[in-house]
Amino acid sequence: MPATPLAAHPSARPVPAFRGRIGSDARSGHYAVPRRYRLHLSPADPDGLRIAVTHSLLGLDRACPVTFLPAVPDCPDGGHSALRPLYEASAHHYTGPALAPVLSDDWSGRIVSTHGPDIARDLARHFGGGRTSLYPCGRESEIEAVERMCAQGIEGAAQRAGAAGAETSRSAAALDTLLETLGVLDRGLGSGTYLIDDQITAADVELWVALVQLDTVHRHHLDADAVRRIAGHPALWAYARRLAAHPAFGVHLDLDAVNRRHHARCQGLEAAGSAVQILDWAAHSTPEKSEEAQVRQV
Repeated sequence: MPATPLAAHPSARPVPAFRGRIGSDARSGHYAVPRRYRLHLSPADPDGLRIAVTHSLLGLDRACPVTFLPAVPDCPDGGHSALRPLYEASAHHYTGPALAPVLSDDWSGRIVSTHGPDIARDLARHFGGGRTSLYPCGRESEIEAVERMCAQGIEGAAQRAGAAGAETSRSAAALDTLLETLGVLDRGLGSGTYLIDDQITAADVELWVALVQLDTVHRHHLDADAVRRIAGHPALWAYARRLAAHPAFGVHLDLDAVNRRHHARCQGLEAAGSAVQILDWAAHSTPEKSEEAQVRQV
């Protein structure tokens, strides 16, 4: 699918505290060894959901275990108390929040990375084992273009369109950007099942998570007409529905957890779009037992 790159905007993601990488051999320091690394994720968080889906698509339950964290962090600074020992072991006198996602090294007891996109790429490149190619050779630029469209044209634009107190002209311009981006993606999906090469790639993971956020979080701050216009992209939402039914996607979609995280963090005003749900995600999601007040491990 041809994708038009967007102009750069500031990222909504916090600056990662750690950004190590997994390499292909021992000289890299952090090299790929089964069961050496562990993920610490909250799938209610977009980065956590992307990594959880990637992990399932690659079939890495044994090679890279996962600790699932509560949807709502239990520290006043927005961090997870369960991650504090890892952060303190990895940086002397660390004072920032202990945020997820985290890729840790069980050999050293320290953090490798807290940067979601790097973690997903390293899992796919060094632990995939040929099961599925989420980053097909020669298609990296297309995947990166989709990532920019999702971050800027969907998530960023939706946030600006629904921002409390924003000027009407600014909100309208952001909504136009959002609808234009959705239109490009909708037309690109008109002739195929997936975005690239008729196979699931990292671009599909990125887009699906962006659509989940759009319908479960951002629409609550948009007016009803805006949500109806967003819903008017049939190929795009049929695609989202198909992926939600895929076991690697839907199993990680816990709507109650997403809702609790949203309400714990949100400072905006609820708008009429809150009553106009686009997809019945609950018909496809299969969350496991509640993780409230308890860390789950796989």
